Amino acid sequence: MALAPFEERVYRVHCRGHGLVSFTARVKETDLLIRAERDLAQEAVESILRHRRGLETYLEQVPQAADSLVPLPEDPLAPLLVRRMLRAGRLAGTGPMAAVAGAIAEAVGRDLLAHSGRVVVENGGDLFLASDQDLTVGIWAGGSPLSGRLGLKVPAANLPLGLATSSGTVGHSLSLGKADAAVVLSPDAALADAAATALGNRVRSRKELASALEWVSGVKGVTGALVVLGDRLAAWGDVNLVELAAW
Repeated sequence: MALAPFEERVYRVHCRGHGLVSFTARVKETDLLIRAERDLAQEAVESILRHRRGLETYLEQVPQAADSLVPLPEDPLAPLLVRRMLRAGRLAGTGPMAAVAGAIAEAVGRDLLAHSGRVVVENGGDLFLASDQDLTVGIWAGGSPLSGRLGLKVPAANLPLGLATSSGTVGHSLSLGKADAAVVLSPDAALADAAATALGNRVRSRKELASALEWVSGVKGVTGALVVLGDRLAAWGDVNLVELAAW
């Protein structure tokens, strides 16, 4: 989910990680909220700069990758981050930039695991989660009456994990649908991001909830998904919903 630089993210996904330190790391459009065992802001910024440098160089060389809404071919010469974005786009049927937020969240998160055994990276609603403890992630769905009332409990046995959210009513990212929240879980955060975009695109009315979830269930590498549309919620796969106390 891409946002304007440093926009206040009032809908930041809430992830409960007791004993973790929270900090931000920002470079240009990349605005990360991170939780780790200690403040690793400097290490996070260095990681962002390194990964963005490879991405920006690739986009200069292959400018169509920046705007494509359809999958692009594999490129074995591209940086690892870009190869993961291209793969996610092919699996989910999207352009590679639909996976950029999740890809960066995971790339930075994995870099920080060298310094902290527990890391949570949030990038505009797209998360990389790594912990030896169960985590609960709150679902923000804009004006839906379900927004902030439900969360996803993620067992430690399922971590590391990518969890991505797309919305047709929250934020400035491109969505062709009307879902208040389309959430996808995958061990690959880039794939979770691309699949969440594609899932949200498929939901324009309540009658499309079932078919949208049927589609995402067939995406290789996706382990669970849910969609919030107004007062309706539909879910598939490894999704453990819990009620949240008021935020």
